[in-house]
Amino acid sequence: MSDSDTQRPDPLSIIPTDAPPAQLFVVLHGESANPAQVLQLVAALRQAFPSSAIIQPYGPFGAAEKRRWIVNSTPTAHQYVELIAQAGAALAQEITRWQQQHGVNGEQTAVVGFSEGAAVALEAVSTVPRLAGRALLFSTRFASLPEGIPHTVTLHLLHGGADTIAPASQAHQVHARLAELEGDVTLDIASNVGHELHAALIHQAVVRLQTCIPLRSWEDAQGAPDLRIDEYSANAPEDVGEPPPKTLH
Repeated sequence: MSDSDTQRPDPLSIIPTDAPPAQLFVVLHGESANPAQVLQLVAALRQAFPSSAIIQPYGPFGAAEKRRWIVNSTPTAHQYVELIAQAGAALAQEITRWQQQHGVNGEQTAVVGFSEGAAVALEAVSTVPRLAGRALLFSTRFASLPEGIPHTVTLHLLHGGADTIAPASQAHQVHARLAELEGDVTLDIASNVGHELHAALIHQAVVRLQTCIPLRSWEDAQGAPDLRIDEYSANAPEDVGEPPPKTLH
């Protein structure tokens, strides 16, 4: 840690008190931020999945409330790939401890990240088989295109179409790469949304969790569906009259 790094605060946790958790959500903030950045997302998850445990860790590095997931705040492209890999490995170890602590397995676990947190989440679930059954990846600049992906995890990419910090074209590239690898992946682009956890993206994330049947379940039941590569242009909540249709993709 650098001289400017301060002690890492304990994670924020929401744990059911009336019964063991049915699921575990691990929600990661972006760079130079803290769990307050993802409170709207956490509130939506809590409302939709009230029996779940939700853990919001602080990034390991940084000062005060501006936490990061990697030690170097201005890495080169090569350094960024290495640092994200290290952060993903460290996160996987933490998730395993939380799973043991709360009595849930990987299929019951979802890893959720925004921006830099999403890059770390993708690294963790890509390299550790059965770490999680779902990953929700919001508005991130991915460190590199995945070399492989466990077929035990469903990935949901959610991005703003007007994002200038992490252009949506990167999400399209990752989506295409994961499709080539026969990964289970969805892509949602919210038009006129920038680099933010916009309500339209949060809404669509919950829809995906509630209605999307994992590809592995389809394969076990009746073989893979013909089409699995989808793109959905989400509308701003004020423009939505009815909930979006349920989808199996």
